Amino acid sequence: MKPDSKIFVSLKSGKKKTTPEVQATGPKCQWDGCDKPGPHRAPVGREAEGLYLFFCLEHVKEYNKGYNFTTGLSSDDIARYQREAITGGRPTWGSGVNQSTEIPIPSTARSGSAKTLNARKTAAQRQAQKADFEKRKLKVLEAKAFETLGLTQDATPEEIRTRYKERLKTYHPDVNQGDRASEDQLRASIEAHKILKLNGFC
Repeated sequence: MKPDSKIFVSLKSGKKKTTPEVQATGPKCQWDGCDKPGPHRAPVGREAEGLYLFFCLEHVKEYNKGYNFTTGLSSDDIARYQREAITGGRPTWGSGVNQSTEIPIPSTARSGSAKTLNARKTAAQRQAQKADFEKRKLKVLEAKAFETLGLTQDATPEEIRTRYKERLKTYHPDVNQGDRASEDQLRASIEAHKILKLNGFC
């Protein structure tokens, strides 16, 4: 590319000099007693949005120092204006937060530890929970889980755990030389215990 190409000719370095003719065509400074051109806009006031005064650089600085948009407003109006200005004058709605009805678990308790949670329950809570379980009708999977473990619906958590451990020892493949029938019984016992544990029976 040549240095005298059209691209380089149109780009000129340095500051653009304004000629006196260009300056004279702009608006005159509206400051009393000033004859300089006034290219800088300054807002008129709160009741005249969109209207501007034109000043030279020196006088626009002076005007801005004393400019106050809130002149004539009461303290309440100013406070309301400031609140609305935070959101751009648009209405806002708070986000709904569902309050938890359960008591939060202290940070000392390990997350997901059923023993820790059960240990914190009082005797009255356990009795109330047991009464709730007795009142409600068992779901199909829960009834099948009790049947698989050979227990009745009113079995205590201790009885369920004991029966589960007994079945694990009885049907483990190491005890039964890898018998497939015992493996199926073992899987069924594990699934039954899992269902009962998930539904709060043990």
